[in-house]
Amino acid sequence: MRQQYIESAKQVIAIEAEAVARLADTLDEQFEAACEILLQCKGRVVVTGMGKSGHIGHKIAATLASTGTPAFFVHPGEASHGDLGMITPNDVIIAISYSGETDELTNLLPLIKRIGARMIGMSKSSDSTLSQFSDCHLKVVVEREACPHNLAPTSSTTATLVLGDALAIALLKAKGFSAEDFAFSHPGGSLGRRLLLTLDDLIHTGDALPVVTEQASLNDALAEMSRKQLGMTAIVNGDGIMTGLFTDGDLRRVLNKGNVQVQAPITEFMTVNGVTASAGMMAAEALKLMEDKRINGLFVVDPNNRPVGALNMQDLLRAGVL
Repeated sequence: MRQQYIESAKQVIAIEAEAVARLADTLDEQFEAACEILLQCKGRVVVTGMGKSGHIGHKIAATLASTGTPAFFVHPGEASHGDLGMITPNDVIIAISYSGETDELTNLLPLIKRIGARMIGMSKSSDSTLSQFSDCHLKVVVEREACPHNLAPTSSTTATLVLGDALAIALLKAKGFSAEDFAFSHPGGSLGRRLLLTLDDLIHTGDALPVVTEQASLNDALAEMSRKQLGMTAIVNGDGIMTGLFTDGDLRRVLNKGNVQVQAPITEFMTVNGVTASAGMMAAEALKLMEDKRINGLFVVDPNNRPVGALNMQDLLRAGVL
């Protein structure tokens, strides 16, 4: 019985994958026209559809909204009872119906035309009622549904969802919508934290910044590291310019050599020209830099190479970047 479950699942995946693969061959000038209509939209994109098409419409509207194209979903039934007032002449409607003949939707089409909003229809037939009322028509045709009775919307809804994603991403690229723009619409999640946080938000500065001069001894450097608890200290010259750094890793290497003179100058043990970062660097970039260099801490320097802040992996972890 368990094997039958797996075989059934594999069949569904294969059928739906084939439907998506064939979708690319249907793209033509109508898709380009739809993109142009959406780019020229002065209002909002209003997505509508009944049943399973409605569920897909919700997702398409959400994807458009999060990728730089303001959009929302209106249920056709609710539209007939007042929600049609949400639609303005400046809006663009994306109407979804696989048959193109869904009553609740087709009843709205003359009213939408009267409002003056432009409309993009998504259905299987270019001869459908929905297609006839649309300014442009995106064809969604599947050879068969994944349902063994060829009835339950499965392949068709998957293909429609992918076509909606294709529209959203095409618009994203055309608008030059950046990763930072995306993060601003997702400030509450880990993605927002990774993309919006800069080192300025995380670094230890002022009295919390571990720094010793080139005249300091190894013992002085260790005392500074213990006080500031970042596992490292910067070493600066008389002008405050950073000439090296000393870390817990450096200390382990010194101890492995034996016969350590703790009063010896820290310049004998420091790492010269260690890895540093610039103020304003994105926290996600700093994380990648630290991972690539296999280091646990990072000093931030100004344009004159003076240390202005420091952070370690624990700071990134607490901020949710790691």
